[in-house]
Order: sequence, then C-alpha cells, then structure tokens
Amino acid sequence: MKGLRYAMVCSSNQNRSMEAHSLLKRQGFDVCSYGTGAHVKLPGPSLREPNVYEFGTPYKHMFDDLRRKDPELYKRNGILPMLKRNSGVKLAPQRWQENAADGCFDVVFTFEEKVFDMVIEVLVINLEVKDNHEEAAVGARLTLDICQELEATDSWEDTIDDIVASFERQHRRKLIYSLSFY
Repeated sequence: MKGLRYAMVCSSNQNRSMEAHSLLKRQGFDVCSYGTGAHVKLPGPSLREPNVYEFGTPYKHMFDDLRRKDPELYKRNGILPMLKRNSGVKLAPQRWQENAADGCFDVVFTFEEKVFDMVIEVLVINLEVKDNHEEAAVGARLTLDICQELEATDSWEDTIDDIVASFERQHRRKLIYSLSFY
C-alpha cells in the first residue's frame, strides 16, 4: 500500500461512512470517518421522532439507550446491529467540521452531493497585516471580530457579503475573500 490517508464522510457518520470505514480498516487502510450534520440522528419510532445524539456520544451509549427504549424495533430496522458494528470500529461519531483539520487526508469520500459541497467549501479571508508586533496585535483583534461575526450567524454562506461590508466600514480595512473549493 502507498500509505495514503482516507476519510469517509456522510451526513450523520453512522451507516454509509462507517460501513466503508469498517471495510477499509479490515483491509489495512489508514482511514477515518465523519459526519457533517449538527447532530447524530438515528431513526426513531416515526419520522418525526428521531433519536438525536451529540457527536462524541459513544456508540455503546446509543446502543444501550435504544436497546432500553425498544429492542425489537431497533433490531428489526437494523439500528442495533449497525451501532454494534460502529462500536467495533471506533468509540464515537466525530464531526467533520471539528476534526478534519487533524487528519491531513489524501483522499476524502463523501456519500451524498450535499455532503460533498460541505466538505469542499471553505471560506478564505485575507486581512492585510504588516509584520510588526503592534500590527500583529491589531490584526489578531480584527480577526477575532470577524470570527465572532461568523459564529453569530446561522448561515455565514448567506451573510458573508454583509459581514465583510460591515467590517470594512467599521474598521476602514479592505478584506479579500473567496469561497474556495479544494
């Protein structure tokens, strides 16, 4: 093997990415898997009643929780066997947005087009800062301001133009930014 690092990514990091992760791991590949959603959602008794867990919740905890709620339902719909498989692969689901930078992957597989879009979409901002101690301190504070603005919005993709325009007016500094795909 060449020693490439692989990532498997889907919306919730439960079934598709974990199945691929499990198979590649058994074959000796260096592989990780992730979800991109806000939470881990597993089918519940109805479409309107999913089981929702935080990323980082151990698969064993999910397994025990669902086995306690309705073992026959979750065995019949395949959720308990899936969680048992997942717990043999890794401790808990991980979120791409919080963990991908640690990975430095050579190849990333996604299993839905919307996930593909999320994985490759990166906002790149250039804030011109002179290389001296005083300007570095100012630049750091301005960077913090931009980050706080981005965090305060539900969808930075929809408001980035307004955020940048407001920043430029307030601080009299020009930003160069681009939504990049890598």
